[in-house]
Amino acid sequence: MQLQPHPETLGAFSPVNHVVMSFPTADDMESAAAALTQQGWDDADLIHYTPSQMKTQAEHDIAHASPLAELGQEVNLVRAHRDLADKGYSFLIVPADNTDKAHQVAEIGKGFNAERAQRYGNFVIEELIESHDDERQVFESPARGLDAQTASGREKERSVR
Repeated sequence: MQLQPHPETLGAFSPVNHVVMSFPTADDMESAAAALTQQGWDDADLIHYTPSQMKTQAEHDIAHASPLAELGQEVNLVRAHRDLADKGYSFLIVPADNTDKAHQVAEIGKGFNAERAQRYGNFVIEELIESHDDERQVFESPARGLDAQTASGREKERSVR
């Protein structure tokens, strides 16, 4: 099931001016959504993804993304979303047209166990919840947590298609 609207760049999910948050349970996601509406976000603007919806969407995007999408982080994040969906994570996509709103969204999400929150900009995808797994992270590297797989894993995935 492909959810609409489906903002994309070069065939990969890319909701510019939105924050994408992942939650370990549907209850966490729904509680965060309720808190956001209490803080002024319109419930109709919040997009909820179940694990199966995100997995289906991610598989579609991976299969249809332009090879140029591999140059940025969009496809890597789609893979990461798919992997989290495989683990049962639910997702909430929240409009945030400026830095202050994006950080407010992430803070609310953290209060409800959001593991990740990424703000999609026109040219940059910013991680708003820092992982405590690594002491030092390098921009756009696997240590940064943006890559779902190693390069050899992506090659295997391409060969399967």
